[in-house]
Amino acid sequence: MTVLHVAFFALFFIATTTFAQSPDAAPPPAADSTATPNEQNVESLAAIERGLKWLADNQERDGSFGGQSHYGKHVGITGLAGLAFLSHGDTPGRGRYGRSINGCLDFIIAHGSESGLLAAETSHGPMYGHGFAVLFLAEVYGMAERDDLRETLRKSVRLIVNTQNEEGGWRYQPVRNDADISVTVCQIMALRAARNTGIFIDKSVVDRGVEYVLRMQNPDGGFRYMGESGTSAFARSAAAVAALQYAGIYRGDAVERGLQYCKAFVPPDEHSVGHYFYGHYYAAQAMFLAGDDYWTSWWPAIRDELLAKQDEDGGWEGQAGKEYGTAMALIILQIPTRLLPIFQK
Repeated sequence: MTVLHVAFFALFFIATTTFAQSPDAAPPPAADSTATPNEQNVESLAAIERGLKWLADNQERDGSFGGQSHYGKHVGITGLAGLAFLSHGDTPGRGRYGRSINGCLDFIIAHGSESGLLAAETSHGPMYGHGFAVLFLAEVYGMAERDDLRETLRKSVRLIVNTQNEEGGWRYQPVRNDADISVTVCQIMALRAARNTGIFIDKSVVDRGVEYVLRMQNPDGGFRYMGESGTSAFARSAAAVAALQYAGIYRGDAVERGLQYCKAFVPPDEHSVGHYFYGHYYAAQAMFLAGDDYWTSWWPAIRDELLAKQDEDGGWEGQAGKEYGTAMALIILQIPTRLLPIFQK
């Protein structure tokens, strides 16, 4: 672990204590900073190395990812790829994938507008990609000495704050018209990560986002997509639980019921195939933050399933393209390294 990692983790622990206040808010159990022997094995470590190599080999010259999918070059997929490299312990310009991280930074910063929106020309429904890109910028912030990074991050966070709608949520476009739980979760995580860098986030913004998420919970413990009624589904329910945890609500009825709902979809489960990587990206984080039996029962199952799904060339096919699937799989597989500040407990 580098000095930059240590310094940033210190900032992380200070910042997270004041991110949100709630009757159910409580610090999660302390965790070691390295994976335990039961979390990683020879096969998973080899799969990670092969996946990272595939990802680096498929980065565009301008630093972007997503060009192989129907989405085109995409700041969100580029941000996820950057998070995958950071999870390996590399930092901008340092380590095996330091140049790749710099490339991700270059592309995302180059596609920041004066309004603060981070989006490539091919983007549709840009707030999804914006949220993932902001998350990456915030995670890398303490590791990169770039004058343009803080200004880009500051503007992009301001956009999130200014586009929160009356319900407390966000939607595909950077306007205050309506909201859905998936885009809202993405913005809550981005705000949490940005708050960790020292950027001021008004408590009311987070509280209203949390209230929106809580209103979407159904009696079965799962979460609906939007509105006053709708069915629960695994992927968005996992995302909602993770968002509550990242907002500081680690315990309580809503989180417990959400975890129990998601636990029914432990791999292998044919009912969780919709939005597979999106769902398991959040579910793995939710189970990790919940700890204890939630994590010890979930982790080997998703780890082994991801190993079985890896292509011979080292990548993973995903609903939004192979670069997306590979980045998501690598983030999940590297959660036990505990190197990303937002994954620290």
